[in-house]
Amino acid sequence: MKPKTVARQRYGAEFKLEAVRLMKAGKKDVTQLARELDVPRQYLHAWFREAQKRQGRSPEDIFPGNGKLPSVEAELARLRKELAQAKEDNEILKKATAFFAKESR
Repeated sequence: MKPKTVARQRYGAEFKLEAVRLMKAGKKDVTQLARELDVPRQYLHAWFREAQKRQGRSPEDIFPGNGKLPSVEAELARLRKELAQAKEDNEILKKATAFFAKESR
């Protein structure tokens, strides 16, 4: 008999933000809040740290989900890739210029 597999629960950005807001309110201790929300306590702590680290951003940037980067980090990665391509293109053009300068003599 195979062991029963449990589907991993996914929580949306709004749910996480609301959980963090409830933690900040401090009306209930984290253990009680975790029980009421049916969420492991360590998730609440991790969400709280993420929210603190990315304070002031949109909910989608605080909790982008599924391995996605926050928009600022995604833009930075895109720009770095674009810069690397431009540098490579520039090197090719330099070599081509030197080659054709030799040929025209």
